[in-house]
Amino acid sequence: MITASFALVLSLAGALGIVRATNSALADVARLEAVAPVLSGPSDEVVNYLLVGSDSRVGADPDDEDFAAVGSEDATPGMRSDTIIVVRRDLRTGEIALMSVPRDLWVKIGDSGQHQRINAAYQRGPDVLVRTVQRALNIPIHHYLEIDFSGFKRVVDAIGGVHVCVDAPSRDKATGFYIGKRACKKVGGAQALAYARSRFFEEKIDGSWRKDGTGDVGRGARQRMFVGRLAEDALAYLSRHPLESSSVFGAVTSAVSVDPALDLVDLGRQLRPLADGASVSYNLPVDSGWAGDAFVFRLAKEAQPLLGYFSGVGQAPPPPG
Repeated sequence: MITASFALVLSLAGALGIVRATNSALADVARLEAVAPVLSGPSDEVVNYLLVGSDSRVGADPDDEDFAAVGSEDATPGMRSDTIIVVRRDLRTGEIALMSVPRDLWVKIGDSGQHQRINAAYQRGPDVLVRTVQRALNIPIHHYLEIDFSGFKRVVDAIGGVHVCVDAPSRDKATGFYIGKRACKKVGGAQALAYARSRFFEEKIDGSWRKDGTGDVGRGARQRMFVGRLAEDALAYLSRHPLESSSVFGAVTSAVSVDPALDLVDLGRQLRPLADGASVSYNLPVDSGWAGDAFVFRLAKEAQPLLGYFSGVGQAPPPPG
């Protein structure tokens, strides 16, 4: 139950637009050697970044305000990729597009014939997740980034919080998220994580709490909106507090794990349009159903134009309404 890798990327994009990282800071970034052999080779058309939110509780602090909602490593062992977002950059135009991949998408895992939910692939390693995404969606993945609960909160707190906007009083009793009126409220890392993790999102309409019926699809849409807001707030914070840029960058570099070839300075420049609100956000079209007694999603026919676009051979689908 998580959502979050994209958060780090956007903060990173804002930070790198203002200050170039020192070699020592870059040396602290964890590099995931295992993913290098399975990433796609360079393309003349697009570059796709796979952003992964790990639900690892490693490092969870019992003194944190949200510890009861997040839980400990003992209570929830292992790791799953609870959030998967593909960020596409057009190499000719510089345009940015985001696509959420539902955690319950039913796919073949890695190079095997075994079917499971896509979020289970990460348990076997980030390389297996990359192979799974490329095989299931038939799109190239050129770079990989991941972040966990603790890293997500550190990044949000490092930029002084992020504005979360809701159209009505909103809550999730499972994660502890709550905003009591229609508003754009700046929240710290714990509440930002509670919003990003929310799977039981409710709004108060005409005096009654109503659960969001769109499930994982709605959660993906909220996450992508959060991505843009995080990028904007990171840029705004660093514009007002340029002397804090080194501490923000330190929070980012300590929180993220990336593939060996990723140039983080270049990444910030390439993804800068996110901070300017100049990106398009898509949900992956899926059909719901069952695999035995498990509720799952499967790719819908309508997904093919979008996947063609992310593979670099198709035109951009119409922007979501």
